[in-house]
Amino acid sequence: MNDSSWGAPTGAGYWGPPDQGPSKGASPAGPAYEQHAVEETRPMPIVPEMPDVPAGGRDQDDDRGAARPSGPLFRDESPGGTQHEHPHGPRHEQPRAPQHERPRGNSPYEQPRGAQHEPQHPTPHQTQHQTPYVTPHEAQHESRQEPMPSAAQPAPAPPKKSAGRDLGAAIGVGVGLGAVIVASLFIVKAVFIGVIAVAVVVGLWELTSRLEERKGIKAPLVPLAIGGAAMVVAGYVRGTEGAWVAMALTALAVLVWRMTEPPEGYLRDVTAGVFAAFYVPFLATFVALMLTADDGPQRVLTFLLLTVVSDTGAYAIGWRFGKHKLAPRISPGKTREGLVGAVTFAMAAGALCMQFLIDDGAWWQGLLLGLAVAASATLGDLGESMIKRDLGIKDMGTLLPGHGGIMDRLDSLLPTAPVVWLLLVIFVGAG
Repeated sequence: MNDSSWGAPTGAGYWGPPDQGPSKGASPAGPAYEQHAVEETRPMPIVPEMPDVPAGGRDQDDDRGAARPSGPLFRDESPGGTQHEHPHGPRHEQPRAPQHERPRGNSPYEQPRGAQHEPQHPTPHQTQHQTPYVTPHEAQHESRQEPMPSAAQPAPAPPKKSAGRDLGAAIGVGVGLGAVIVASLFIVKAVFIGVIAVAVVVGLWELTSRLEERKGIKAPLVPLAIGGAAMVVAGYVRGTEGAWVAMALTALAVLVWRMTEPPEGYLRDVTAGVFAAFYVPFLATFVALMLTADDGPQRVLTFLLLTVVSDTGAYAIGWRFGKHKLAPRISPGKTREGLVGAVTFAMAAGALCMQFLIDDGAWWQGLLLGLAVAASATLGDLGESMIKRDLGIKDMGTLLPGHGGIMDRLDSLLPTAPVVWLLLVIFVGAG
């Protein structure tokens, strides 16, 4: 390669008058640089033809520090500013055009098509220190490029709603309990009274056990269990008077029983005991009071059917269509749509039961009865949920697979019993 292949214009190295050019055959003197400003370099890549370099070539070259990319432009430059001599002698550096006049390309090393130059072989020193130059425009363009989207993936299937319990076990246990209740209810009333008493005792055991485990409250179970069973029997035998007397005696027994232990926590324990006596056995006594009527079994069956239908309607409609929470701080699973389902199902069942099961009953009375049952069952369920949330538990027990404990099934039945008893007395009398 010679100097003319670098693109220097003819006569670029002549400093004489314009009418006297260099003699033919004379070699060009190279770029118009002062001798002391010439740098010794190795061959650089060929660049396109540049306009004539002004006389102040030294000043033209002074902008290298501002326009030079981060890596060295020449093969013999190093970060320390040292230069390496060419093995064949010094060569002149081609003057560089101003930055705004340089041809744009993918990099400052890009050469026009068809340009011929000597092959460049990078040295180990250059390979180690040279970094490719990327213009700001290219960096911005690359940063805006987004990765190509991968092949379209099938959308994930929406999660199926879960019932939140073992439905098979729940249905099986429910059918078994229903068979026992119906058989005892229509065959021998005394057996059904025994079923109520057992349910009351087990419910008291679950409640007092959870109170002691979670809160350290020691409500005396022995007087509660004896007094609760006696309360149910007294209500069936002596009516409402017998139920109230048994309730009062049970509360007194709780106060006396607790005196046998140290006084610390006495008021807390006896208060919980009286509450348990009222909440479980006293409310359950109203089922025994319904059974004393001539159509007592039908009244009890109506009470049970309406409560179960209300719970079933709330569960089915709320699970399928529920979107608006009814009481999220108390029971996040209950919805307003479920409440509408409970009212609708209970009113329909109430009209049928009053028309076909209760003596002298009317269908419109059944509508009112079903509405009241739906309201009391929902409030009872929320009340039980409030107790369990305060205790920090999900179920009161594990005795009934798919249901929890006995108290988890009595939560809506207990507060509904006095409501049904009272409305039936108003509509058709005590019997």
